[in-house]
Amino acid sequence: MKLVRFHVPSKGIRIGLWENSNVYDLTTINASLFSSFQTMLGHSYSVKLNIEEMIRRELQEYGGKLPSFSYSELEKNSPNPLHVRLKIPHEPSEVWGCGVTYLRSRRAREGETVVKGIYDRVYDAIRPEIFFKATSGRCVGPNEPICLRSDSKWMVPEPELAFFLGKNHEIVGYTVGNDVSARDVERENPLYLPQAKIFQGCCALGPTIATQETIKDPKNLKIVCTIRRDGEIAFKDETNTSQLKRSLDELVEYICRDNLVPPGTAVLTGTGIIPPDDFMLKDKDIVEIEIENIGVLRNPVLQLN
Repeated sequence: MKLVRFHVPSKGIRIGLWENSNVYDLTTINASLFSSFQTMLGHSYSVKLNIEEMIRRELQEYGGKLPSFSYSELEKNSPNPLHVRLKIPHEPSEVWGCGVTYLRSRRAREGETVVKGIYDRVYDAIRPEIFFKATSGRCVGPNEPICLRSDSKWMVPEPELAFFLGKNHEIVGYTVGNDVSARDVERENPLYLPQAKIFQGCCALGPTIATQETIKDPKNLKIVCTIRRDGEIAFKDETNTSQLKRSLDELVEYICRDNLVPPGTAVLTGTGIIPPDDFMLKDKDIVEIEIENIGVLRNPVLQLN
C-alpha cells in the first residue's frame, strides 16, 4: 500500500490510499481514525493489526465506494487554492539522519574536509554516524520549498531512502527523503554539523508512505536525483540502496539505544548521490528525487535572506 496526505478545500486534510493512478479518500470512512498517519499507527496497535491489515479491515467494514482523485492532479500543485494539493505524508516530531553509509559519501566527505581521516574511520567503524536532523516544523512536503542557508555558498540535496519507526522501533513505512546540507559549513569544521544540517526547510519528505508489503526489499531500490535549472537538467545521477554499507536494523539499533525515540520518528539512511564540487543549488532550482515503488519527491529551492 501507498498512503498520501492531501488537502481538499472546504474539507481540510485527508488521508488517501494510492492505487494505480487514483487516490481513494480513506478519511471518508472514519474522519477521526484517518486524520493522520500518527493516529492510524496508534490505532493499529490498539487493535493488534499492522497498518495494512487495519486499513483492509476498515475498507471491508465500510463496504461503500470511496471518493477518489487523480494522483496526477494532486501532484500538479495547481496555484488555484480551490484545487486539491499533496501534503507531507506524515509530520514526524523527530527526524534523525545517518551519515557516511555509502562509499561515495565517504570519499566525498573525506575529500572536502580539512580534518582528515574522520570520515574514513566512521565508514569502517562499528558505530555509525547518527545525527539529529529536524523537527516537524523544519520539514516540508511535495512541492514546498527546501531552503538555502543565508550564510552558505555550497549547498546540495542529499537524496535518501527514509523510513518511519513504530512504538517498538520497527519500520512501519518508507518514503523519499532529502537531507539538504551546507557542505561548506561542515567542511570548515565537523563540529559545525548541526548548523550544516538543521535550519528552516532543511528536510523534505514524501510524496507517499509505502508500507512494508510494497517495499519488500529496501536494500534494492533505485534512487534517481534530477535538478532542473531554467527548464534544463543541471544535474542528474542515480544510485541503489544495495550500496548501503549498513543494514537498516543496525541504524535503528544505534538511534534507539538508550534514546527515547517516539513512534512516527523519521530516519534518513544516508546518500549515495554526490554532486561534483563545482555544483551548488541555486534559488528557483527544482529538485526531483525518485525512488522506485515510493514515488517522486519534487521541491523548488528558496534562498533565505
